[in-house]
Amino acid sequence: MVLLESGSMLAKNAIAPDFSLIGIDNKIHSLKDYQDYELLLIIFICNHCPYVQAKINAINGIYNKFNDRLAMVAINSNDAINYIEDNFENMKKMAKNRNIKFDYLFDETQEIAKKFGAKCTPDPFLFNKHRKLVFHGRIDNAMKLEDEVTEKTMINNIEKLLQNLEINDYFIPSIGCSIKWKKQ
Repeated sequence: MVLLESGSMLAKNAIAPDFSLIGIDNKIHSLKDYQDYELLLIIFICNHCPYVQAKINAINGIYNKFNDRLAMVAINSNDAINYIEDNFENMKKMAKNRNIKFDYLFDETQEIAKKFGAKCTPDPFLFNKHRKLVFHGRIDNAMKLEDEVTEKTMINNIEKLLQNLEINDYFIPSIGCSIKWKKQ
């Protein structure tokens, strides 16, 4: 496990990169599928990362709290050949075992992770109704696996946006396992 802090090539107010990826529902999903929602949260995750596993209940909580106004999409960009636990079939199993109800998509070519500049798992990107990036960063302030959550950063930022308030900090790094890139 390589621990890494998130970072991005997407600047504040950058338009969400489009994608066309297969989901665990065996359907192709693209950015336009989420146009009817006020906000869009895209989170790069994988199955085996202990940081994702530690945050999955919080991620599910965000979905459950805001799913009528927020589209949530998880994308797995890990190399599924060398990391078999992250392959498509195991994505389906993990989603079922962890009660994931939001779309979970497979970025087999890793092209979408590169477009976003995603670095780690989890790596969340929050977009407003115009699909402009308004926040890139952590789910909450529990950065180590043993830390207790005292600030729900993503929930606070979503609530601000839904109240038409500004988010003070555009970027607060997330931390997690590095995305497992295919060998070139």
